[in-house]
Amino acid sequence: QVQLVESGGGSVQPGGSLRLSCAASGFFFNIYTMAWHRQVPGKQREFVASISSSTYSRYADSVKGRFTISRDNAKKTVYLQMDMLKPEDTGVYYCKADSLNNWGQGTQVTVSS
Repeated sequence: QVQLVESGGGSVQPGGSLRLSCAASGFFFNIYTMAWHRQVPGKQREFVASISSSTYSRYADSVKGRFTISRDNAKKTVYLQMDMLKPEDTGVYYCKADSLNNWGQGTQVTVSS
Protein backbone atom coordinates (compact mmCIF):
# COMPACT_ATOMS: atom_id res chain seq x y z
CA GLN A 1 0.00 0.00 0.00
CA VAL A 2 1.13 3.51 -0.83
CA GLN A 3 1.95 5.58 2.24
CA LEU A 4 3.19 9.16 2.49
CA VAL A 5 4.07 10.70 5.85
CA GLU A 6 4.82 14.43 6.00
CA SER A 7 6.66 16.02 8.90
CA GLY A 8 8.71 19.06 9.86
CA GLY A 9 6.07 21.77 9.95
CA GLY A 10 5.73 24.34 12.68
CA SER A 11 5.33 28.02 13.50
CA VAL A 12 7.97 30.56 12.48
CA GLN A 13 8.33 34.31 12.09
CA PRO A 14 8.56 35.92 8.66
CA GLY A 15 12.05 35.42 7.26
CA GLY A 16 12.49 32.14 9.10
CA SER A 17 13.15 28.66 7.73
CA LEU A 18 11.67 25.18 7.93
CA ARG A 19 12.65 21.84 6.40
CA LEU A 20 9.80 19.49 5.54
CA SER A 21 10.20 15.75 5.01
CA CYS A 22 7.99 13.19 3.30
CA ALA A 23 8.69 9.51 3.92
CA ALA A 24 7.30 7.27 1.18
CA SER A 25 6.59 3.55 1.01
CA GLY A 26 4.54 1.05 -0.98
CA PHE A 27 5.83 1.92 -4.46
CA PHE A 28 9.07 2.10 -6.44
CA PHE A 29 9.99 5.58 -5.22
CA ASN A 30 13.13 5.93 -7.34
CA ILE A 31 11.34 6.30 -10.70
CA TYR A 32 8.55 8.67 -9.62
CA THR A 33 8.40 12.41 -9.84
CA MET A 34 7.55 13.68 -6.36
CA ALA A 35 5.79 16.94 -5.59
CA TRP A 36 4.81 19.24 -2.74
CA HIS A 37 1.44 21.01 -2.63
CA ARG A 38 -0.11 23.28 -0.02
CA GLN A 39 -3.62 24.23 0.98
CA VAL A 40 -5.19 27.12 2.88
CA PRO A 41 -8.79 26.87 4.18
CA GLY A 42 -11.20 28.10 1.51
CA LYS A 43 -8.71 27.72 -1.32
CA GLN A 44 -7.81 24.87 -3.66
CA ARG A 45 -4.68 22.88 -3.08
CA GLU A 46 -1.87 24.49 -5.07
CA PHE A 47 1.35 23.19 -6.56
CA VAL A 48 4.54 24.25 -4.79
CA ALA A 49 7.45 22.23 -6.19
CA SER A 50 8.34 18.94 -7.85
CA ILE A 51 11.43 16.85 -8.51
CA SER A 52 11.80 14.12 -11.12
CA SER A 53 13.68 10.84 -10.90
CA SER A 54 16.58 12.56 -12.67
CA THR A 55 16.38 15.41 -10.11
CA TYR A 56 14.97 17.97 -12.53
CA SER A 57 13.11 20.43 -10.31
CA ARG A 58 10.24 22.82 -10.92
CA TYR A 59 8.77 25.53 -8.67
CA ALA A 60 5.73 27.73 -8.43
CA ASP A 61 6.61 31.35 -9.19
CA SER A 62 5.57 32.36 -5.68
CA VAL A 63 8.30 30.25 -4.05
CA LYS A 64 11.05 30.31 -6.68
CA GLY A 65 14.37 31.35 -5.17
CA ARG A 66 13.21 30.70 -1.61
CA PHE A 67 12.32 26.98 -1.57
CA THR A 68 14.47 24.01 -2.58
CA ILE A 69 13.15 20.52 -3.23
CA SER A 70 15.43 17.48 -2.97
CA ARG A 71 15.20 13.71 -2.64
CA ASP A 72 17.09 10.82 -1.11
CA ASN A 73 16.22 7.63 -2.96
CA ALA A 74 18.04 5.40 -0.46
CA LYS A 75 15.77 6.75 2.29
CA LYS A 76 12.72 7.04 0.00
CA THR A 77 12.26 10.57 1.27
CA VAL A 78 11.60 13.91 -0.42
CA TYR A 79 12.43 17.21 1.29
CA LEU A 80 11.36 20.81 0.99
CA GLN A 81 13.77 23.40 2.38
CA MET A 82 11.84 26.63 2.91
CA ASP A 83 13.81 29.82 3.50
CA MET A 84 12.75 33.45 3.81
CA LEU A 85 9.26 32.38 4.71
CA LYS A 86 6.37 34.81 4.25
CA PRO A 87 2.93 34.89 5.90
CA GLU A 88 1.39 33.86 2.58
CA ASP A 89 3.35 30.59 2.78
CA THR A 90 1.07 29.52 5.63
CA GLY A 91 -0.87 26.35 4.93
CA VAL A 92 -0.94 22.59 5.19
CA TYR A 93 1.80 21.02 3.08
CA TYR A 94 1.31 17.66 1.39
CA CYS A 95 3.51 15.48 -0.78
CA LYS A 96 2.50 13.06 -3.52
CA ALA A 97 3.87 10.92 -6.30
CA ASP A 98 3.08 12.56 -9.63
CA SER A 99 0.84 9.82 -11.06
CA LEU A 100 -0.50 8.27 -7.85
CA ASN A 101 -3.72 9.46 -6.23
CA ASN A 102 -2.51 9.30 -2.64
CA TRP A 103 -1.97 11.99 -0.02
CA GLY A 104 -0.63 11.88 3.51
CA GLN A 105 -2.02 13.75 6.50
CA GLY A 106 0.00 16.85 5.69
CA THR A 107 2.06 19.06 7.97
CA GLN A 108 1.03 22.53 9.12
CA VAL A 109 3.23 25.53 8.37
CA THR A 110 2.37 28.82 10.04
CA VAL A 111 4.30 32.02 9.33
CA SER A 112 3.28 34.98 11.46
CA SER A 113 4.62 37.79 13.63
